[in-house]
Amino acid sequence: MASEHPPTSSPHPRLRRLGLGVLTAVVALAGVVALLLILQGRDRSQLQSDPDAASGPGQVFPDQGHAHLAAGERPDAPYASNPPTSGAHAPVEIGRDGTRVTDDQLLHALELGDVILLYGTPRPPAGLQALAQQVAGPFDPALAASGQAVVLGSRPGVDGVVALAWRHMLRAPTAADPALEEFAAYWLGRGASG
Repeated sequence: MASEHPPTSSPHPRLRRLGLGVLTAVVALAGVVALLLILQGRDRSQLQSDPDAASGPGQVFPDQGHAHLAAGERPDAPYASNPPTSGAHAPVEIGRDGTRVTDDQLLHALELGDVILLYGTPRPPAGLQALAQQVAGPFDPALAASGQAVVLGSRPGVDGVVALAWRHMLRAPTAADPALEEFAAYWLGRGASG
């Protein structure tokens, strides 16, 4: 005689749906947490959502691209600003601070994310070196090559101090102008991709 076992019953359909809903919520929450952890490791320049970069200190100029030219080759179109804030250039790095900066050096540094502080005197104005070091530390060619330097540069014809970042310019009457520090701190590290 065969013994009868009660049939195994499956969970109630409502419980199954509830369990499936909870599982879906847990997976979605894990995805959100993973995304937040990834984004937390990025800097502001990687997260900037405004492609026109119209917000922020200084005057904004049109993006003329960052095509790399061969040494000695000149861009097809004139730059939209003087000094230039974007445009085609030969990729020439800045190896020393406080020297005359060419358009190619300037544009390559800006493309990388450096901020350039130009002055028209033979030596940097009083307080300008201290400002640069306060924002980014002492000049280091490796730091400049990574787009994390505030570079001082001599430029004939500059009146006061001209602060430059990719597509942005700020003119200040003296190195003591507090807008210079705000400009440098805001734009440092952003470059052409930020």
